[in-house]
Amino acid sequence: MTDLHLHTTASDGDSTPGDLVARAAAAGLVTIAVTDHDTMSALTEARVAARQAGLRLVTGLEITAVHESQDVHILGYFVDPDHAELNAFLADQRADRRRRVDEMLDRLAALGLPVPDAARPTGDDVASGRALGRPLVARALVDAGHARDIADAFDRLLAHGRPAFVARRGAAPAEVIGIIQRAGGLASFAHPGKLGLDELIAGLASAGLDALEAFHPDHGPADVERYRRLADDLGLAVSGGSDYHGPGAGRADALGAVVLPEKDFATLEARRRRV
Repeated sequence: MTDLHLHTTASDGDSTPGDLVARAAAAGLVTIAVTDHDTMSALTEARVAARQAGLRLVTGLEITAVHESQDVHILGYFVDPDHAELNAFLADQRADRRRRVDEMLDRLAALGLPVPDAARPTGDDVASGRALGRPLVARALVDAGHARDIADAFDRLLAHGRPAFVARRGAAPAEVIGIIQRAGGLASFAHPGKLGLDELIAGLASAGLDALEAFHPDHGPADVERYRRLADDLGLAVSGGSDYHGPGAGRADALGAVVLPEKDFATLEARRRRV
């Protein structure tokens, strides 16, 4: 079984790379991709763990692009982890994540909802290549007693249009696709049913998009069929996975249950670029 959408503590997941690989193996997976947000810092540990567990590890990541102030997630597969342009771009992405977290914490303090300074990005985060984001702030709000749970923190304070929301500054989706491809990778539009931006897909296909994530926990059977049909119409491959973030982070039951059919993985891999 193949799962091409997994997260670790290098971004917003709750499992270390080694723990994630162990859980993937226990769930019966054979091929996996660690797709942390705007970082590949988990790759070394994940590669060692996957080799020991007998799993195949596809080099991956999930990059956040921006379209009219809305996040658009683009998955990258088979990228060269040492590609200079890609790594410089990811460093800029993580710097903006740190800026955004700082500004959200400042807004929360002004709203009378301060969280401990320990929640602020540090030099260690920079050195480790860790990618920070709103889930970190949401957890800090819960720990400080300002929110019932992470969903409450997002619904009242951190979601788009809420009092502590801070817009991301980022590259357009077509630019992100180009960066992934220049690093030898394949670019897939992540969880389109969750984003509600289907009107972008045809244009991105014309800009070189390689695949569409049809299989995802937020996609029901009708969504899977719709996106598979759309991918066929646009000449795209399909990708898929559990979007697993850890045992306590939601979608835990999708690990080993939401997978990419092997024939679809073979079609995706056949488009792999050589650099």
